[in-house]
Amino acid sequence: MTPGVTANVELVGQIQLNMTSRRRALWLLGAAGLAALSADGVRHGAASTRTAAPPSDQVAQGRPAVHTPTPTPTPTPRPPAWTQSPLTAVNTPIRELTDLSPAPPPNTIALTIDDGPHPEYTPQVLDVLAEHQVTATFFMIGEQVKEYPRLARRIADAGHQVCNHTMTHPLSITNLSAKRLRKEIVDAHDSIAQVTGIVPTFFRSPGGAWSKRVLDMTAEHNMLPVDWAVDPRDWTRPGVARIRRTLVASKAGNIMLCHDGGGDRSQTVAALRKAIPALKKRGLTFVAL
Repeated sequence: MTPGVTANVELVGQIQLNMTSRRRALWLLGAAGLAALSADGVRHGAASTRTAAPPSDQVAQGRPAVHTPTPTPTPTPRPPAWTQSPLTAVNTPIRELTDLSPAPPPNTIALTIDDGPHPEYTPQVLDVLAEHQVTATFFMIGEQVKEYPRLARRIADAGHQVCNHTMTHPLSITNLSAKRLRKEIVDAHDSIAQVTGIVPTFFRSPGGAWSKRVLDMTAEHNMLPVDWAVDPRDWTRPGVARIRRTLVASKAGNIMLCHDGGGDRSQTVAALRKAIPALKKRGLTFVAL
């Protein structure tokens, strides 16, 4: 074979070798890509097994499914301790326990806590409640729940009721568009359910601001609107003594309002530490909604 022919043959062989290597490299890349897609599919498949089916009434209303992360159980409503029957409102918004049907037993009182969870004050409030064996009702802000999920779960795991207080706590809630209002309620609902495993069945409007639209949308999402009868205005930090006096003056059937978020709540914690045993000494029993 002549040198020229030999060189051509070698060149052709090298080209074929390069093409073969390139095809093999592309095949390997393709296989790796398919493996990655397959693994991703497995991950998505595993996640889909944790998707909680929404209640049938939510499906009928076109509500999005609630996605429940591990290790949270499938979200379910938490009924009040005094009944397994569905609660209805005799008057709305609910300001007294007697506005509920069925109502709790006589000599009961309800402590509600708003605006948390807060990394400093919520644990202190929970410690006071645990010390005195009191269950309370926490109206939580969705953004706070997302930021402090462990605290939100701690509240639920301690047996307290967890409720919807909107996603961002807009004080102008009665002026919001229907779309924005729905987002405030639905996003908070889903955040609380995802983190705690409990579907909120009570709603409190920020600042106690109510309108027909707010009440209608609360009912649409299967929640009862809750206000309060006793307000020590602890969020203004009027002093421990004043907060305590207002709380201790509460009567059977009252719904009391306090806060564990939104600012410095050290006065609230100190007042609760004194007011709770005083109320129990009067023969009042604390119930969560």
